[in-house]
Amino acid sequence: MVRFGIVGIGNMGSSYCGWLTEGAIPGGVLAAVCDVSKERRQWARETLPDGVAVFEDAEALFASGLADAVMIVTPHYFHPPLAISALEHGLHVLVDKPAGVYADQIRQMNEAAARRPNQRFAMMFNQRTNPLYQRLKAILDAGEIGEIRRVNWLITSWWRTHKYYASSPWRATWWGEGGGVLVNQAPHQLDLLQWLCGMPARARGYLRYGSHRRITVEDDVTAYFEYPNGATGVLVTCTHDAVGSDRLEIQGDRGKIIVENSSTATVRRMFKPEDVLSEELDFRQMLAIVKGQGGEKLYEEETFTYPEHWDIQHIDVMKNFVSSVETGAPLIAPGSEGIRAVEISNALHLSSWLEEMVELPVDGALFYEKLQEKIAEERR
Repeated sequence: MVRFGIVGIGNMGSSYCGWLTEGAIPGGVLAAVCDVSKERRQWARETLPDGVAVFEDAEALFASGLADAVMIVTPHYFHPPLAISALEHGLHVLVDKPAGVYADQIRQMNEAAARRPNQRFAMMFNQRTNPLYQRLKAILDAGEIGEIRRVNWLITSWWRTHKYYASSPWRATWWGEGGGVLVNQAPHQLDLLQWLCGMPARARGYLRYGSHRRITVEDDVTAYFEYPNGATGVLVTCTHDAVGSDRLEIQGDRGKIIVENSSTATVRRMFKPEDVLSEELDFRQMLAIVKGQGGEKLYEEETFTYPEHWDIQHIDVMKNFVSSVETGAPLIAPGSEGIRAVEISNALHLSSWLEEMVELPVDGALFYEKLQEKIAEERR
């Protein structure tokens, strides 16, 4: 049995409490919670089962001996320092996304975890448990569409109203959250992009700050990526489209993947690589194929659908974490990989601030300097 302590019992933290107390996580039990908010602690005392300890101070929870593992579900800046402290107390750690705000801070967390290989350290990248993306990763890793040439993701279905942003003073601020859509909503896509396609080598970010909301951070992003093999990518995301879209396309040299709404995928596997066809087909043959007027068949097509269930995805990460603690099973989302999505978001922010292409990983000191300038501007 793995005894959990949850640090931060706001929206997501309270959901994790519920799944544990309802028995949705076999082998996991809620032992303690912690929150700096008096109101949330009162909620815990009134709502959670008797015997669940309630703390105001995370250090006291870590030192209490009541928990075997902790989940860090606080505002983002606190993720690395709290995770480091929990690791130093001998606890297993599951961190909610994102891993943190800036990569240099997360490297310290990763180093602390690396010094304790017998303690499990994981990230809540719940979309990695989506069977659709797991199947696509297997297809890509097997080279079924060849070498990736281009990836495009239009993900504008992260609609958030003004009342959402006004629900907590730290939301959508540089000082409290460390950014906007790239830090709060799109880390899911940033992680999946690197998980499926690898890390980009260079990035250019075109960001708009508070374009349709009364906030200081980015709520509209167009990002351009260049990969080590010469492939390119584009990510478009925002939080102000009431009728948004979710479409991912991955083009390889011998096939293509198209994903709609993170639930239906079409895979087109070409019979020959594109560069071979380029040498073999004359203009008339090529034109007949383009116009759908016969000619050589280029590919076979497969379509599959997996309904998306967010609650189940989160629960599956927790189940995997418990299994890893109890049996040593491999983690779906190792904590050390959390830095990758943050490196990408750091690159896009820095590129926007400098108005130029930047290399990955970014200059950590320069990013931190510019972030502090944004915080100072926000507080004037």
